[in-house]
Amino acid sequence: MKQFPKPPFDHQTQKPPGLASAMKPRPDHGEESYKGHGRLKGKKALITGGDSGIGRAVAIAFAREGADVAINYLPEEQSDADEVIKVIKDCGQKAIALPGDIRHSNFCKEMVKKAVEQLGGLDILVNNAGRQQAVPHLEDITDEAFDATMKTNIYGPFYITKAALPHLKAGSSIIFTTSVQAYIPSANLSDYAQTKAANAIFAKALAKQLAPRHIRVNGVAPGPYWTPLQPSGGQVPEDIPQFGAESPIGRAAQPCEIAPLYVLLASDEASYCSGQVFCSDGGTGTV
Repeated sequence: MKQFPKPPFDHQTQKPPGLASAMKPRPDHGEESYKGHGRLKGKKALITGGDSGIGRAVAIAFAREGADVAINYLPEEQSDADEVIKVIKDCGQKAIALPGDIRHSNFCKEMVKKAVEQLGGLDILVNNAGRQQAVPHLEDITDEAFDATMKTNIYGPFYITKAALPHLKAGSSIIFTTSVQAYIPSANLSDYAQTKAANAIFAKALAKQLAPRHIRVNGVAPGPYWTPLQPSGGQVPEDIPQFGAESPIGRAAQPCEIAPLYVLLASDEASYCSGQVFCSDGGTGTV
């Protein structure tokens, strides 16, 4: 069994949205370890937040499983995105880079259009991009910050899913990255937790709506994962060294550890699985 890093981590902070390349230790996205088995051969996927963290691990896993992959990310994350694009291409798969801000409806529509055109279709949509900023007191959350979190985490997936639906055929899969915060919210993540609960319910409601069209919809609820989201404001700085230590396994997870769950939900092997939220929290048993 592979041994992953355990706390304490180095004290570290970054300006949002953060880069995986600047983290110590660097997150493991499966660049070296993930081995594919052809489970997504011929499929075409769009993943938001695909430059780093969970989205990056999912993009790499999908490519190793035989899928062509388009990733969305913010322009500030280009250096991380370039690394992902190279890995996907090295797998012999088509890699499409789609930088931009999903808070804007027009961009989301154009992004989906470009993904469909350049991939030659769309079979899998992963709504993964998210904004998380830890703020101890509600009074200190500005209207602008609240608006940014809501639009990134709720509006964006709505815009993107709506734009993607006309292109999804029977057998397609939509996956939302929600969070354990939807069920056991931290006191300093009140706005983020609201959005993750919304994502979970959106997935469950949409699954019922799309079942007659044979399009499956599920969610994944990660616990403490070592991604740029954390040192770039997702946790208060003094909590970073012990991040994940409170889980029963005693450490934060690495992004590569959750990618196989997304692969399963995207594959035809999960053909009877829809309307569910699957948790990966290191033993807490949140969901």
